[in-house]
Amino acid sequence: MTKQVQINPQTQLANLGEELNVPFLKLLGVRFLSAEMGKGEILLALKPEHTNTWAVAHGGVLLTLMDVAMAVAARSGDPSDRSVVTIELKNNFMQAANGVLRVKADTVRRTATMAFCEAKLYNDQGEVCCMATGTFQYIKRLPARDSSGERVVNEDLRSK
Repeated sequence: MTKQVQINPQTQLANLGEELNVPFLKLLGVRFLSAEMGKGEILLALKPEHTNTWAVAHGGVLLTLMDVAMAVAARSGDPSDRSVVTIELKNNFMQAANGVLRVKADTVRRTATMAFCEAKLYNDQGEVCCMATGTFQYIKRLPARDSSGERVVNEDLRSK
């Protein structure tokens, strides 16, 4: 007789999606799911350190997730593969959020220098907990850093 092993949700989520190469997002545990054609999707399994005194997701965590998902969407729609910086961000908190949070973002309009995006954050019951809009400015991509913190410069990007 074989004993069934239960895997906790944190362990399951560690194998879902990819980790983003941003120190703050690694600290939070944000997972990247997709980025294509002006759309982006990320998720986060809430931990106690993500919550406020009412034991629900802290508003700063939710706002961070919305910002990141929209930035992913903006970058995924740029044929020049540039980075973005947030120019404006508006968020509406609609209800408390718990569990595994998923954010789906779309680029509504893109110009040569800006992307206008919107996003919805869902709890693990599929309910919308907050909605956001954001404006992002495209900028030249910065050199990446390796695991030791040294800048890695891709020769192809120096002239852009």
